[in-house]
Amino acid sequence: MPLKKLKLASADSATDSVDSCLDCLLKALAHNNAEASEKIQEMGILPLLPNLLAPQSSCTPKVANIIAEVAKNEFMRSPCVEAGLVPPLVQLLHSKDQEVLLQTGRALGNICYDSQSSKEQFASTNIAEELVRLFQKQTEHEKKEMIFEVLAPLAENDVIKLQLVEAGLVECLLDVVAHTVDGEREEDVAQLKTASDLMVLLLLGDESMQKLFEGGKGSVFQRVLSWVPSHNHQLQLAGALAIANFARNDGNCIHMVESGIVQKLLELLDRHVEEGNVTVQHAALSALRNLAIPVVNKAKMLSAGVSDTVLKFLPSEMPPVQFKLLGTLRMLIDTQADAADQLGTNAKLVERLVEWCEAKDHAGVMGESNRLLSALIRHSKSKDVVKTVIQGAGVKHLVTMATSEHMIMQNEALVALGLIASLDLAGGEKDFVGAGLVQVLHKLLSDERSAPEIKYNSMIIICAVLGSEPLQKEVQDLAFIDVVSKLRSHENKTVSHQASLTEQRLTAQS
Repeated sequence: MPLKKLKLASADSATDSVDSCLDCLLKALAHNNAEASEKIQEMGILPLLPNLLAPQSSCTPKVANIIAEVAKNEFMRSPCVEAGLVPPLVQLLHSKDQEVLLQTGRALGNICYDSQSSKEQFASTNIAEELVRLFQKQTEHEKKEMIFEVLAPLAENDVIKLQLVEAGLVECLLDVVAHTVDGEREEDVAQLKTASDLMVLLLLGDESMQKLFEGGKGSVFQRVLSWVPSHNHQLQLAGALAIANFARNDGNCIHMVESGIVQKLLELLDRHVEEGNVTVQHAALSALRNLAIPVVNKAKMLSAGVSDTVLKFLPSEMPPVQFKLLGTLRMLIDTQADAADQLGTNAKLVERLVEWCEAKDHAGVMGESNRLLSALIRHSKSKDVVKTVIQGAGVKHLVTMATSEHMIMQNEALVALGLIASLDLAGGEKDFVGAGLVQVLHKLLSDERSAPEIKYNSMIIICAVLGSEPLQKEVQDLAFIDVVSKLRSHENKTVSHQASLTEQRLTAQS
């Protein structure tokens, strides 16, 4: 029967008539899901379906299946919620009929999948409470898995995250972990992974995370910490990711470092130098990077030996690990001159950074290695570090970094280049010429879009390189004096003042 001729019978019509109509809908959806779904909406069929979702009705599995099929289309998810399909579907999760449960789980999962608007509408129902209550009653693996499949997409919404936490989901998840951690059956391994992943997902919301942290004294927080030294890789991973999520707030970071978490993470990383589980390495490094953000934590973490442990992963060929390793070191040395000096004179580290500065296939790794190279110079202000970077062929990468589309990276590069020019101009001269530093500076000063600090730092470098004969010649050949004299009337006072000083230096040298 063509869909456009279909008239869906009401709930009290003959069962076989309703059944044949539902079969027609399923066939139409199987033939062309998107077109059939659109017709179903146009014909006003969705609002008729809640009445057909009665727990005892033989039609129920087919109706739930139809909803699941319709909700595969993103444009149909909000209409499904608006048609009042969610409350009766949630009630069906109490059913003992496996087919009803399967189709209901599919329907709810599809309605809330990847649709922020649907999830917002779910947030105004009591679905979180219902699902948690239902989960608490379940003993069968299949039913728990089905509820998990509905919970996971829902838990991506911050409001629902908090509702799930308040409804007691976390305690349920911790129980699942406790009962399956030593299990060897396939279903135990699957449940452990699902429960610990969902736990981490709940911590991605700021409110739900803070509620569970409870000033670092929460029982949930303490239980999650005990996962880190576990013998189970999945729990180690979830524990490290949980710490990384708790560490999104400076106060939490300070408390955690004081309570000795760093040592647990270092021991975990030490185990994985040999065992080499990339996801665990990545998660533990993420946690350390976040913990190193507050200034008061940096010296404590350095003295705990964090940089030594992190450097053990320098040989890693895995970009996600490389990225986090670089970010962790960069956070640690920020404002820490001694540490920057020590790491900046580590020729092996500098050599690896220069190698990664060329990792064009991995923009994140390339950007972070450039930033760390610059940070080593900026925070140490050390001639020895500058010398190590020059010898390691890192100068050309800093010149390229000065042309980045990100202003913060441009500026970091310029400050580092200014320090090279002032601390070891003779050593850097050849690389400055080879990398076209003077041409880059000319472009930055001529570009009206360049930020004031970019212009200011570019002029500082110009003044510094005038002490080199070949570089001075390049400056004169490009008629810098014309560009600089225009900047004397710049609206930014620091820029206009530096332009006057630079013009005087250029005039004196010509």
